[in-house]
Parts: sequence; C-alpha cells; structure tokens
Amino acid sequence: MKKHILVVDDQPGIRFLLDEVFTNEGYQVSTANTGKEALDNIHTEKFDLVIMDYKLPIMDGLQVVKQLERENLMIPAILMSGLAEILAKEADSCPLVKHVLAKPFNIQEVCNIVDSILY
Repeated sequence: MKKHILVVDDQPGIRFLLDEVFTNEGYQVSTANTGKEALDNIHTEKFDLVIMDYKLPIMDGLQVVKQLERENLMIPAILMSGLAEILAKEADSCPLVKHVLAKPFNIQEVCNIVDSILY
C-alpha cells in the first residue's frame, strides 16, 4: 500500500514539482491550493503526511495543523516557509509539525525528511 501525501501550496509550480518528485519516489500524491481545500481533502481521504506552505490564502498552514489537532486527526506535517526561523518557533507548540522547511528547499533533503517521517 502506497503512502499518501497531501501537498498544499498556493504556487502551482511548487505543487507540480512536489507532486512529480513524490510520485516518482513511489508515493500516492494529492494536492490542494488553500488551507480550506486541504481540510476538505483530509476529511474525505486518508493521508500519511501533509507537506504544506505556511503562507496560504484563507487559512495558513499552522491554522490547518491546529485544526487537525483539535479534530484529533494525527497526521504528521511538514511546513514550508520563506521565514522558516520565525515559523519554527511558532511550530514548536504543535506536536504534529515534524519539520519546518526553508524555501527555497533542496529536493533531496525534502525526500530524506519525508522518508524519515514515513518509515
């Protein structure tokens, strides 16, 4: 059974890149454009990991993670941000956030982090 990853970013290029990379790595990948769309997907499908931009329209990445915690949906998350240092401090209080990735990121590093969380 393939592990299922949800990629959430409002930039189509990043969604496409991560979708392609993780599909090639043997994962099942779904994508979402906003935090609200991410939650809608999570309520209808089972995911093993969420890779999400911090800055999203409607609802930011940290708000989505906190909503998952409130609903007791224990899906590990990786948050991406151009301001990773600032976000890392905020994310410390969220047990579901397993890693904060600085943008731009190194694809091999992202793959290693995902593998370490899922296996």
